[in-house]
Amino acid sequence: MRPTPYVASLRIYEPLSAFEPVDRLRWQALDISEPSYIFEEELALRRLVFPETATGRPDGVHILEVDGERYVSPWATATRSWAALDNFKASLPSTVVPFFVSSAIEDVITAGVDLLEDKVPHILNETWVIPPRWFLLFLPDERQRGEDSSGLFTTARTTIAHAKMRAKAAHETVVSAFGEGPVEQDLEGLLEWLEMFHPKSYVELDYGGLAIYLDKSLRDNGEDGLSADTSIEDVLRSLVGLAAADGMLAGQGYERLVSRWRKVQALESAN
Repeated sequence: MRPTPYVASLRIYEPLSAFEPVDRLRWQALDISEPSYIFEEELALRRLVFPETATGRPDGVHILEVDGERYVSPWATATRSWAALDNFKASLPSTVVPFFVSSAIEDVITAGVDLLEDKVPHILNETWVIPPRWFLLFLPDERQRGEDSSGLFTTARTTIAHAKMRAKAAHETVVSAFGEGPVEQDLEGLLEWLEMFHPKSYVELDYGGLAIYLDKSLRDNGEDGLSADTSIEDVLRSLVGLAAADGMLAGQGYERLVSRWRKVQALESAN
């Protein structure tokens, strides 16, 4: 099982040419046979027990090779830690934040943040659920499912050009159906994030350890495990319904998706 089995990720892999020469040389020499996601999650767990500034040690990358060309997704741990703290603080009154994050921990997270050249992370994470907007970036035939040394997995991968095209189409559909609002803003934020990266990048959705929990949930409900997961299809069906002004079709797709992942989220309390 993955070290942090409740985390799903959306990653951008940029070509080496998008990075500084010193980084290109270092990352070109890395061995891709090692499971980098395991190392990343193990380090995250260690930092929970022994907090340390993410800028205090060399960071890692995830590596993808396509047609002999190498693409990398830097962990950017310092950037992601800073962004997570910033989002968390924005979600609560300032007087409440210290009850969850002490000033000492905040100092550890923000140490050296002013030195960060790029505060746009290549990796987005969610715990216990995958946001519906992540699924709309992919088609069913871009999904892979199986089992490896860490257990069951589900991933989906596409070019950033395809991802941006689908995000734009979804944004237009949602605006046409509902106008401006939270859903439209979430899609706009996702599209703005995608626009920050090299046009020849790849986008990857990784269920992480949630694949194992999803498989269990589906089997507990009489379905055939991961092979019964139609999350991508459900989001596409919902968008088709919205575009056709067919509320029933749109609602069916969305309800199937939400119902499936609500059961996975329920396992958080059970564990």
